[in-house]
Amino acid sequence: MAIHMSRITTNPEICSGRPCIANTRMRVSDVLDLLAAGETRAAILADYPYLVDEDITAALEYASAAAAHRVIAAE
Repeated sequence: MAIHMSRITTNPEICSGRPCIANTRMRVSDVLDLLAAGETRAAILADYPYLVDEDITAALEYASAAAAHRVIAAE
């Protein structure tokens, strides 16, 4: 897992520091929103020709890592 994470970058001067696909202004959240709306990988790649399939995988890996946090139940 996380073999594509190097494709995700953050820079305070690009998209207010939100995680983006490297060398673009396409935010990880934009890719995730498209997928959540039912867009296929092929449709995303056709609409955004500067992306490659590995960028979509990287966005999913980033989201998975961000969501994977340890939860400690309070008693």
